[in-house]
Amino acid sequence: MNTTVSSERSQKIAALNDQFRTTLVGGLVLVTAGVQMLGRDGVYEALAAVRAFDSFGEDNDPYGEHDFGSFTIEGIKLFWKIDYYDLFLEGGASDPSDPHATRRVLTVFLAEEY
Repeated sequence: MNTTVSSERSQKIAALNDQFRTTLVGGLVLVTAGVQMLGRDGVYEALAAVRAFDSFGEDNDPYGEHDFGSFTIEGIKLFWKIDYYDLFLEGGASDPSDPHATRRVLTVFLAEEY
């Protein structure tokens, strides 16, 4: 795949990921048991941080797809990650840039759960 096609594909994936991440609509959103242990307010704060996240750079976004981030709330480091599955969640998506053939899953978890 040439770099122009790769770049265009990454930009399309990033746009789809940003839309999903900022609205939490269009896929599945999961929080781990560790995040649930933060209580209802902690979960809401974590999800708000994910929605507001915009600190993408080469260190956390090397492919330009906006599929990972980290943040801290109340001194606790958390991560979020978007994974791509087929529509039936039976395997990986064949083309994450195709929203009609991809189901996005955003997981929020404590860094220590990684």
